Amino acid sequence: MMEIFDILLSASFWAAAVRIASPLIFATIGEIICERAGVLNLGIEGIMVVGAFAGWMAVYQGAPLWFGVSVAMCAGMLFGLIHATLTVPFGLSQHVVGLGVTLLATSSSYFTYRLILPKVPSPPKIEPFQPIEIPILSDIPLIGEALFHQTAMTYGAFLLAIIVAIVLYRTPLGLAVRSVGENPAAADAQGLSVTGLRMGAVMVGSGFMAVGGSFLTLSAFDTFLFEMVNGRGWICIALVVFGAWQPGKAVLGALLYAAFDAFQIRLQQTSIGSDIPYQVFLMMPYVLSILALIIMSRRAEIPAALMIPFRKGER
Repeated sequence: MMEIFDILLSASFWAAAVRIASPLIFATIGEIICERAGVLNLGIEGIMVVGAFAGWMAVYQGAPLWFGVSVAMCAGMLFGLIHATLTVPFGLSQHVVGLGVTLLATSSSYFTYRLILPKVPSPPKIEPFQPIEIPILSDIPLIGEALFHQTAMTYGAFLLAIIVAIVLYRTPLGLAVRSVGENPAAADAQGLSVTGLRMGAVMVGSGFMAVGGSFLTLSAFDTFLFEMVNGRGWICIALVVFGAWQPGKAVLGALLYAAFDAFQIRLQQTSIGSDIPYQVFLMMPYVLSILALIIMSRRAEIPAALMIPFRKGER
């Protein structure tokens, strides 16, 4: 029991939780934007993969790190355009298109990797973002290292959540996006372009998903590995529901999941971990996340027009 308390009171544990949460925050915020506009984007897993690959490859070819982030975002927006074109004006199944985008983005990333680097024995490394220590604040016990000794992309993830929350709930643009996800017919009657707003939301949201993927290669690690996204996209889908489609609550959900994940990694290294199969620890974050999702989803209010195609003139 003392070992558990030692873990929970460790600054490195909470610093790791914040790092693990960062790509989830980017991708979850992107998914919230899509779903608030009425489009379920199940292409998130593949878009995170293509963002991780595109950003890393750009930097490996000599581009600055922030340019790599921009390349990742553009790649995500491109696949978002594919998703939006098929689901919004054509009204195809958002489930099927999303899964197709995930397969297309993942496969094209792996194929391009093999095409550019056909014979490398191990994945090449780059120089990733380095932690930035904020003076005075980083010296605060426990939370100083956890919150104020992170990379620029981690700070960017939390800043993005704040900006998106303000835009969604405090600006006319945010009201327009939410209106096409709640009552697109009423939005159309007010002269808003439902198709344009939904397509724009999907593209922007997909761009943020890809930035979340690029965090893995440009900030968390220093290379691109197959399967490195490892289901994070699907976790983000659950975090949207957990957060009731609100950026602030979704950030808390991402931190909760990340804390579970960081905790199980450290728990395996204790005397408790030597007596229990490691698979139990691996499934802990998912089990606890499912339980939290069940509790929170009962009170969640889904956007009324989510997954419902809009055709002008139809009731």
